[in-house]
Amino acid sequence: MKVEIWSDVMCPFCYIGKRHFEQAIEKLPFKDEIEVDWKSYQLNPEYHNTTSETIYDYLARSKGMPIEQAKQMTKQVVEMAENAGLTMDFDHNKPANTFNAHRLIHLAAKHNLQDLAEEKLFEAHFVESRNIGDESVLVDVAVEIGLDKAEAEQVLQSDQFAEAVRYDIYESQNLGIQGVPYFVMDRKYGVSGAQPVQAFTDALTQSFVEWKETQPKTKLTSLNKTNDAICDENGCEI
Repeated sequence: MKVEIWSDVMCPFCYIGKRHFEQAIEKLPFKDEIEVDWKSYQLNPEYHNTTSETIYDYLARSKGMPIEQAKQMTKQVVEMAENAGLTMDFDHNKPANTFNAHRLIHLAAKHNLQDLAEEKLFEAHFVESRNIGDESVLVDVAVEIGLDKAEAEQVLQSDQFAEAVRYDIYESQNLGIQGVPYFVMDRKYGVSGAQPVQAFTDALTQSFVEWKETQPKTKLTSLNKTNDAICDENGCEI
């Protein structure tokens, strides 16, 4: 069963939601039958990268709130992250335009490294306070997850995967997604936000049961000429 996750790597709730989702999947007996596909979403596509703005400045400006209120808001997010087993450093966090980071994730998907790219970019942004809007940082992340440096540089210096990112965003609009994280299960059910682990467990279980019922049953063609030497509910025949 496919689960598509619309996410932005500068969204703290996307990082927390990712961890809750993973913790839910780990407990499920059908976890190996879940296919995860990360989709691009930008919370602020108009943001211009700069080294002079802190996350508190950014929140105060974009949300029209005092700096102290922005700090209090991030403190609550830090506590929520800690409960999910994550550490977030907002004091040194660097706001960034994530368009190129999403292009890198699409490159990683080409090499079956999409989930690792997503995880490492979250870590780079929220834990290591690296500027994921900086091309050199993205190249370093690419190398760290096992991508070829030259290929990553070539992609980032071109417009490769730009249309793929835009199409993900277009899809989110068609589906009525207005915030992230947003988890779409089998294109049938949606779960919005960094829900508790049990909420993901319940949603995944319901979706999987219904998805499984729609899968065609495999019927084998027998190559036997006779049905000798078998056992069934009626016993054994020789």
